[in-house]
Amino acid sequence: MNTYKRYRFPPDIISYTVWLYHRFNLSCRDVEDLLAERGISVSYETIRLWCVKFGTRYARRLKRRHRGYGETFYINEVFVKINGKQQSASSSGLCGVMVASPGTS
Repeated sequence: MNTYKRYRFPPDIISYTVWLYHRFNLSCRDVEDLLAERGISVSYETIRLWCVKFGTRYARRLKRRHRGYGETFYINEVFVKINGKQQSASSSGLCGVMVASPGTS
């Protein structure tokens, strides 16, 4: 059974639109602008309806592929309290330090 049957646009455009919306967390109007740049005229309301109908499948697939974050974070800038005085990490000599995530030793 063809899921995209009786739609004006080809399945490739519908799937690309729904993928853009869910993958990059864009608004319907942002997706509409991106498609307009490619010469595809579709309203934001149509995009919203496509995302409601087909979006759960794409969102589930994207979440399954997302591996999460690692155990190590690199800190660019952080403020710490040293001897009761708040300082930036760069002024206290901690810049570029690797810090393990909470719950790891």
